[in-house]
Amino acid sequence: MSTTDRAATGPSVPTAPVHSSDPLSRLRWAVKDCWTIVVQELTHLVRQPSTFAWQLGMPVVMVLMFVYVFGSAMDVTGQGAGEGYIDYAMPGMFAMTMAFGFMNTAFAVTLNKEKGFMDRFRSMPMSPSAVVTGRGVSDLIQAAVDLATIAVLALIIGWRAAGTVGEALFAFALLLWLRLALIFVGVYLGLRIKNTEVAGSLFAVAFPVGFISSVFTPPEMMPGWLGAVAAWNPVSSTASAIRELFATPGAGTGEASYWIDGHAIGGAILWPIVIMAIFVPLAVREFRNLSR
Repeated sequence: MSTTDRAATGPSVPTAPVHSSDPLSRLRWAVKDCWTIVVQELTHLVRQPSTFAWQLGMPVVMVLMFVYVFGSAMDVTGQGAGEGYIDYAMPGMFAMTMAFGFMNTAFAVTLNKEKGFMDRFRSMPMSPSAVVTGRGVSDLIQAAVDLATIAVLALIIGWRAAGTVGEALFAFALLLWLRLALIFVGVYLGLRIKNTEVAGSLFAVAFPVGFISSVFTPPEMMPGWLGAVAAWNPVSSTASAIRELFATPGAGTGEASYWIDGHAIGGAILWPIVIMAIFVPLAVREFRNLSR
């Protein structure tokens, strides 16, 4: 019997049947369902290229605006306004692009919920974690494409990574690691938010997360309390870590103003683990509780 037939002949209150208790069999079932969701999400993206273009548009505009408009007035190296700012700003822009992606995740999940896809998934015999994990994998693939596009733009405008190839690859891995963690924040918010109008206003949440950080300005240049908040922002840890790995001039040298600044790479690894430990169970539970 096909999946559709099983869904059509199921009980009036949809519940997923219990499959084999063998852990390996259940894992295979979960992976297969996860991949089905991934294929579905990527197919939607291919059929709606304007959505992908819109997601890329904002970071491109932000790069050009902050590097060329505001960057000329920024002195982060002590060598004068605008000097070396592109080397400082681009790692921050990579981190902010990954951080802001949770808004796209939340909007997509809310839209799927509004269109009834979530109810359809719940009525089918599929792993309850597949919607969350499938969304995570598909968004991570999109994030990798976004990151590659911004990296090409950065190279065009003159940014260069001075570290080794291995360090550069590790830096990009840390960026995707942050994005993976924030995907689950977006999934949870998307399941909690009632409609796409509310989801569209998430910029009010993303704005302080992205800007009260070391993305554009070192925390030590901010007022004391604000600098501390910015330094302990997970986005700042990732931005500072990849600056070290890219061997950005002035990064990782001198005495750190905040403890977390001196342990940026460790923070960039641990912060996403903390975020996922909180939001992955919340997202799975929220999906299970839909329409109850």
